[in-house]
Amino acid sequence: MDTDILISGGGIAGLTAAAAFGSAGYRVVCVDPLADTAGDQRSTAFLQPAIPVLAAAGLWDRLSPSAAPLQVMRIVDAGGPSAEPRLAKEFDAAEISDQPFGWNLPNALLRTVMADRLKDLPDVTHLRGTGTRTLATRTSQARVTLTNGQTVTARLVIAADGRDSPMRQAAGISVRTTRFGQKALAFTVLHDIPHNNVSTEVHRSGGPFTLVPLPDRDGRHASAVVWMDAGPKAERLRALLPDDFSVAASERSAGVLGPLTLASPVGIFPIIGQIAARMSGERLALMAEAAHVLPPIGAQGLNTSLADLAALLDLATPATLGDAAMLDAYHRRRHGDIRTRALGIEALNRASMLSWPMMRDLRATMLDTLYSVKPVRRALMRAGLGGR
Repeated sequence: MDTDILISGGGIAGLTAAAAFGSAGYRVVCVDPLADTAGDQRSTAFLQPAIPVLAAAGLWDRLSPSAAPLQVMRIVDAGGPSAEPRLAKEFDAAEISDQPFGWNLPNALLRTVMADRLKDLPDVTHLRGTGTRTLATRTSQARVTLTNGQTVTARLVIAADGRDSPMRQAAGISVRTTRFGQKALAFTVLHDIPHNNVSTEVHRSGGPFTLVPLPDRDGRHASAVVWMDAGPKAERLRALLPDDFSVAASERSAGVLGPLTLASPVGIFPIIGQIAARMSGERLALMAEAAHVLPPIGAQGLNTSLADLAALLDLATPATLGDAAMLDAYHRRRHGDIRTRALGIEALNRASMLSWPMMRDLRATMLDTLYSVKPVRRALMRAGLGGR
């Protein structure tokens, strides 16, 4: 099989890339080993800069009716002697924009809508239940063998195949990995107090507890939750019966939305930081978790991935697709920004893990100080959206 672009990976980043390049007129093969993701309990917040990418891919019109806007980002410090909030600061998008910070959608819905979009693009082939195995490149093309025995020749291979990327490994590109000793629980809750389109991060110790707005469900308000904590504790929490888990989650949330009722299975995944030594190789571009893994703080992970895609779309032309100049330019454009962003996210995560009372007091003081200076507050909000 011959194509312009082979995309290894069928997660949200890979499917978006397939839709975007297919919409731009390229022949695309998307190799998607994830035949079934119905059990994915996570949600994704698309920040403002991601929307033009989704629109160009023909996806945003299909997704926006189901999206919950994120108008306010609230940070709550509950690191005092009790579990009650002792400090809460709200960052309102209205200070810097006439649009919300972003919009939140469940991952399972995203994959369904994105896969349906690929069916409408005649030059996109979506191979579900199939992975990539080997990569061989030369200056003019790449040859990839698949787990189903097929061979695909492409001018450009885009590795969007996760933190253990087989294409990155085949290209011999190394990674630097940071392990935090944390795991994250991902689930959905129902609650009686409306979220009012406010996304809330509650900090105590072990890691943030993040509530992200979802559309109402069964006549009740709903939020997606990512609860980060030390690995053994997270495993113990996941083993609780649903009623007991709801009580534990309500306590950890500092009661900001009242009692929480578990409304989904509880997923679990390890928290690491990981950065590839390069964003590209011969006829190969790394994006998303094949290139960088960030702790799930501030909705940076997937949005950083879509910034990768935006850069690839901007640099690609029919004449230069996959050549050395294009891929070197891609590495230069993205690698420095990713390293800087990763350092910031790592610092925030370590601050959220603090258990010593004195250090938690310092964390609260820093939050209060940064929020109180208006130019600093606005700069932080713009930086969170990917600006300078």
